[in-house]
Amino acid sequence: MDIATFDILHTVLVFLWIVYVWEAYLSFRQRKMYQSVLEVPPMVKEVLDHETFEKARLYQLDKSNFGFWSGLYSQFEMTVILLLGGIPFLWRVSGDILQKYDFGEEYEITQSLVFMLLATVFSTITGLPWSLYGTFVIEEKHGFNKQTLGFYIKDLIKKFLVTQLIALPITAALIYIIQVGGDYFFIYAWLFVFVMSLLLITIYADYIAPLFDRFTPLPDGELRTQIEELAASIDFPLKKLFVVEGSKRSSHSNAYFYGFFKNKRIVLYDTLLEDYAPMNKKDTPADQGQEADNTDAAESTEDKPDEPKDEDQKDKEEKKKIGCNDGEVLAVLSHELGHWKLSHNLKNLVIGQVNTFLCFLVFALLMKRHELFTAFGFSTQPTLIGLVIIFQFIFSPYNELLSFCMTALSRRFEFQADTFAKSLHRAAELRTALIKLNKDNLGFPITDWLFSAWHYSHPPLLERLKALDKTD
Repeated sequence: MDIATFDILHTVLVFLWIVYVWEAYLSFRQRKMYQSVLEVPPMVKEVLDHETFEKARLYQLDKSNFGFWSGLYSQFEMTVILLLGGIPFLWRVSGDILQKYDFGEEYEITQSLVFMLLATVFSTITGLPWSLYGTFVIEEKHGFNKQTLGFYIKDLIKKFLVTQLIALPITAALIYIIQVGGDYFFIYAWLFVFVMSLLLITIYADYIAPLFDRFTPLPDGELRTQIEELAASIDFPLKKLFVVEGSKRSSHSNAYFYGFFKNKRIVLYDTLLEDYAPMNKKDTPADQGQEADNTDAAESTEDKPDEPKDEDQKDKEEKKKIGCNDGEVLAVLSHELGHWKLSHNLKNLVIGQVNTFLCFLVFALLMKRHELFTAFGFSTQPTLIGLVIIFQFIFSPYNELLSFCMTALSRRFEFQADTFAKSLHRAAELRTALIKLNKDNLGFPITDWLFSAWHYSHPPLLERLKALDKTD
């Protein structure tokens, strides 16, 4: 049965706008929270002082307003691209470039890579003003951005090059597998994506992430000993323990683990550690990378123990410490290790691979439908374009539903990991750690229930505290 190509394109556009309006409505509900709740509610007075509450409110309000305009621009950009035939235009430009070098239509894989490169350049350029504003206006205004413009540009170029070096060969191989795989290509394509996923997970932290941030072993000491004892107590096969210098780009904090089988590593952001966060250290020279200079500064501070402490007292009042103490760090890690102990990462991996397999299966059923390509302005049926049309546009209703389900599942996993930390007698420290991290990251504790249910992969702070108190 033939499907009107006009109806396909406009059905896709209508659905995209329905999703946008829904997202805008949810953001409006949450933005009203930021605008209307001006005083610290009684339920969170023990969590936030008024000054921090107001900072968090203004930060989240600025982010919400910025998100509205950037989202509106993105929606109009996609609409214009689809209506004016931007995708087939870029495909033709890719072919024209190849023809200048005597590459004909038979070089579809090469043309696909040129198309990908041009599309990435376009999205990078159009997204650059929004990224710059978000980093150097919003994040800078609220004290989170630590990057210089030069560092930002260098980082952007490096990310672009690394991404292309990884994505282009993988895409070329995937297209080739689809073209030569026969009737069961979807099985081979899924296996290839699965293997590539495991490979990237394996090499990312060891070879890719260090290109952007400095990773150093956590020094021997009480904290390292306690972390190793914690890992041993639950049979977590910890091999390496790193601190990443996240403070050079942002004061936001994080912690994670990675690795397969008996080769696990834990990574702590320096902004998570109260004793390591550069923001907590006085007289640290700004924008200096030499360790000798930092050492001299530390020694000069130690040489002045008898100076009046009035100024120090004021400094402490004006600039509170960020990060967590050792007990709180252990509680955060107990939560993270709970994800491992309860096989949350493995479950997510299985769900992801089942989803990928089913998507390739449906793609195999749809990729020969000429009307899908015609609807988007194509007279031919390039494999890469088929992947874009089907995975990004035709699957969009399914993707929205899956995203909501995975968000709900993620929140359930977070509660379970909190309960696991409680079982290790870390409930009190985890509670204070969550409060501190919420303050450090200027999280606003009051959330609209519908916005939270749709967007938050982690439960809101108050829900987690109530759950900890309930199981305490």
